Amino acid sequence: MAFVYLLIVLLIVNDVSISEYFTHPGDAFSTMFSSLLNITAVDVIILSSGLVGTVASGVVIKLLRKSGYQMF
Repeated sequence: MAFVYLLIVLLIVNDVSISEYFTHPGDAFSTMFSSLLNITAVDVIILSSGLVGTVASGVVIKLLRKSGYQMF
């Protein structure tokens, strides 16, 4: 799920629509990389906290399943 989160972060940071990646990939990816380089420290803290939460929840779910806990 951490990989999915990284894709979501790229979509949040970039202002280009998803269809632009297929119709004009060169422009869309260059805009995405320039947007990533221009994010502020506050954005980095918020987005990295979300990544830490995603990884921590995955670890906790695995530990709970090893302990015999079933969610459904």
